Amino acid sequence: MTEEFTVYGDAEILVIGMGNVLMQDEGVGVRAVEELESRYEITAGPGGIDIMDGGTTGTELLEPMKGVKHLIVADAINTGAPAGTIVRIADEEVPAFFQTKLSNHQLGLSDLLALLTLRGEAPDHVTIVGMVPHHLENKLGLSDEANRGLPEMVDMLVNELKALGVQVSERAENRPCYWAEQAKRETAGQCA
Repeated sequence: MTEEFTVYGDAEILVIGMGNVLMQDEGVGVRAVEELESRYEITAGPGGIDIMDGGTTGTELLEPMKGVKHLIVADAINTGAPAGTIVRIADEEVPAFFQTKLSNHQLGLSDLLALLTLRGEAPDHVTIVGMVPHHLENKLGLSDEANRGLPEMVDMLVNELKALGVQVSERAENRPCYWAEQAKRETAGQCA
């Protein structure tokens, strides 16, 4: 069972970490959001903010995405750039990038956005913060290369939130990260 992420209220801002944590760097989006929650205190204004682990889910995300003003998705994306490249895709750039496959579950995200658009419930603004994966092996935990790039991805998420007026401050002490801990246990040969 995954750690539950903080839900701050009826959100105008939704941050979703997407990816398959069992496929190494494919899980970088989930890990980035987990690190964000671990390292930072987040205080939203009156509009509220929700932060969640979206994993590889599909239609379960319709309800939380419905009608938000700002959707921020952290994910592994394949843009053709070198592995480890951190990418930001926003608003009108998003549909153009959906013309090519960005991630193993990208079709689900583009379908969700299309369905929300048809219903008149699409987010006003969509931003994807992603990393081009290094390794996509059947293994829990990020590659060493992706781990080194993770802080930059988290910094981009922090900057996105600050630009929207969200108060973000470093915690005095980091909170535990469920998926990072599980990867350490797997490496040590311990059962979860």
